[in-house]
Amino acid sequence: MHTHHSVFCITPPHMLQEIIRNGSSTQRDIALRTLITSEQIRGQRRVIKSVAAFMGTAMATGNKQRSVYDAKNGSQLPGTLVRNEGDPASADPAVNEAYDGSGVTYDLYYDIFGRNSINNNGLKLESTVHYQKGYDNAFWDGKQMVYGDGDEDLSPAERLFNRFTIALDIIGHELTHGVTQHEANLAYWDQPGALNESLSDVFGSLVKQYQRKQTASEADWIIGEGLFTPNVNGVGIRTMKAPGTAYNDPVLGKDPQPGHMRDYVRTVEDNGGVHINSGIPNHAFYITALELGGNAWEKAGRIWYKTLTDKLQERSTFQQACDLTYEAAGELFGANSLEQQAVKKGWGEVGITVGGDAPTGCLSTILGVFGISARAEK
Repeated sequence: MHTHHSVFCITPPHMLQEIIRNGSSTQRDIALRTLITSEQIRGQRRVIKSVAAFMGTAMATGNKQRSVYDAKNGSQLPGTLVRNEGDPASADPAVNEAYDGSGVTYDLYYDIFGRNSINNNGLKLESTVHYQKGYDNAFWDGKQMVYGDGDEDLSPAERLFNRFTIALDIIGHELTHGVTQHEANLAYWDQPGALNESLSDVFGSLVKQYQRKQTASEADWIIGEGLFTPNVNGVGIRTMKAPGTAYNDPVLGKDPQPGHMRDYVRTVEDNGGVHINSGIPNHAFYITALELGGNAWEKAGRIWYKTLTDKLQERSTFQQACDLTYEAAGELFGANSLEQQAVKKGWGEVGITVGGDAPTGCLSTILGVFGISARAEK
């Protein structure tokens, strides 16, 4: 299977760029180092992903197997083993959060969708905590999870980010990048890349809802809940319920996510805005889940999971995701079922019609060849 190398980081580059523009000298320094590190990892991923593909079967175990490592503020992966499957809890909260979070993610996929780990073949869930110093990010590297500690070394008044294991939805989000890698393998640019990000938000949110036993109407639909310190005016890095309203802060800037195709952002940055335009399919899922009521993983989640594993392809667009989720709903619950109508309503409310002809967003790719930015003013 052809694979794409990408850095699947939770902190969007536009947020780090805003900190570099608006932050104090120490805040700017940490944000710049985080951006540089992400670029370095991007270059290493070609090797990592080919190794991960080769090791996929060898690493299969057949049941839940978790290992947590400590990088001890270095960059060597995976680091020192500090907790294995079945070991007692650690005195280190980051270790326990990584262990428990990967466990809940495994449970959602196994209990609800019948999936045996990330690759559906019992892949061992490996996590590394305390990656570097002042690393404001977490990422899936094609083989394992890696978490930074945020800006713990800054003064209390300057801290923006808590440790990245603190948010269960972030753990579920990043591990879902691994699921997508083994299934649709969506290309990481423009609309396929935004779908890639959106699927991680969808299942990341479902992991948190499953752990809390929340219905669609009870859930907060925030991604990165608890990640910001009280210094930040925001609730998380994204909201599926109301894209564009997650934060509005003097240092971090304003949440740029659109929730409708009329506000689609055309840009050559962030691989064509993969962390920005993901707000549109995110909101479509939220509307669908809310319309169906009950636990979002039971119906909306099953529809999106079937679409991810059976229907989406590397270059699928928003329009194709709309049509394919509608098709999956029909296959799971029947033609003209309430479930199928809910999917239709979900996409309709973000400006995409089943069987319609929504813009593909490929303009940014074309203009990018000539070094032209196509960002829409909103």
